[in-house]
Formats: sequence, C-alpha cells, structure tokens
Amino acid sequence: MKNKVRCYIKRIFLHNLLWNIKQYRKALKSLRPIAERICCICGYQGFFGIAGSPPRIDIRCPKCYSKERHRLLWLALERNLIADEIAVDDKVIHFAPEQGLEKRLRERWNNYSTADIKQTADLILNIEDINLPDSSVKLVIANHVLEHVDDLRSASEISRILRKDGLLICMVPIIEGWDTTYENEDIDTKHGRLLHFGQKDHVRFYGRDFKDRIERGGLKLEREVTAKGEDVVKYALRRGEKVFVFSKG
Repeated sequence: MKNKVRCYIKRIFLHNLLWNIKQYRKALKSLRPIAERICCICGYQGFFGIAGSPPRIDIRCPKCYSKERHRLLWLALERNLIADEIAVDDKVIHFAPEQGLEKRLRERWNNYSTADIKQTADLILNIEDINLPDSSVKLVIANHVLEHVDDLRSASEISRILRKDGLLICMVPIIEGWDTTYENEDIDTKHGRLLHFGQKDHVRFYGRDFKDRIERGGLKLEREVTAKGEDVVKYALRRGEKVFVFSKG
C-alpha cells in the first residue's frame, strides 16, 4: 500500500514538474522580440528589450534606453508637429528629464535646462512651486510627471512662468475610455499605489478629463499627437498614446 502511495505521489510530482517546465518555456517564448525596430532618438536598428510593469516586449532601446513615450515625443518634435514655433534661443525647461531625450534636446535648443527636485538636474525646482520669474519660459516639457504630483498646482505654476506665447508639452498615463480620472486619497502605500495606479509613486490614473484638469490651471489644449499606423510598428510605439500640447490660456 505504501509503495502504491509513493508511486502515485511521484507521478503527480513528475506531472507537475513537466507541466511547469512547459509553461516556463512558453513564458520565455512569449518574451522574445517580435521584430527589429528603429530608435528615432539615437538611430539604433535591431531588437528592443523588455521594460515596464507588467513587462512589455519590444520596448527599451538597448543603446539610449528610450521607451515608447520618449520616441513618440521625439518623432513629434522632429516632424514639427509640436513646438515648431520654439526658436533655438528660447528658454526651455525640461522636468524630470529622460537620458536619451535630454541629449537630443540640448542639441536642439541653446537655452535648454533640465529641472528636478534632485541635484542631478541643471536646476533644482519643485514643479508645484517653481522658483522662476513670471512669464520667463517659452517651453515646459513634463513627460510622465503630472501623475506624480498635485496637477492643479503644477499646471498653475507652469502657466505662471510661461510667456504669453509659451507652451507646455506633456504626456501622462491615460485611459480615455474613462470619463474621469481615478484618484483615492486613502491609497497611501507603495504597494497600494502600484496596485491602483500602476506605479508605486503615482497618485492617480488619468481619464478623459485630463485636459479639463490641466486647463483649470490656466492652460489651454492646442493639439494632440497620437501614436498610430506604421509608426507604431517601425519605432515600437504604444498604440494610441498621446502627446498633449497646451498654450498659456
């Protein structure tokens, strides 16, 4: 009887082991790149790496480490779909700069500065309380920043420092199928924010009212650029992701 039980347990163990190995192989296969891509920021051509949580394939450029949103923003700039009115000597402030983008933007504008609350940037600035004079900046770039902060205060401060003809270029995590932005002040732990908002330092997940929220701070939506068509395939962009351009209202 004992031998039969042992044999049964062994068969169950081997069956589960083989099943798990099979599933592991499937998981590894699903993480392989689909096709070679092009990084419009650094010029790399080849397979992209995995990034994000949960992991997304064909995302990170192995040369400049750009992700989908960085490449979409650069494409829009290169094609003069956004910021074509910004002159080479205009003052540009880039909050929480991304490594690959920062290098290219410094080449594009002579009066370009990075800004962050950390000392790694050119300027130590709090986007909720920007220590710059009124009407002193022509362009502010805030790429995936507003979901981390008080967006009304930040939009108001950006509006204050922008010149009359100034612009804000921004991107955020957004689900436009939602009528309203999802917020919950009771979610105040890293695990809770990861679960509810997609990242441990996010405080909201934007819905279709994103534009209205930013306009409350004194800005006006001018245009949007959306990732679509062959660009998504060629440059490994996220389908439907948008760059928003606001002017000083």
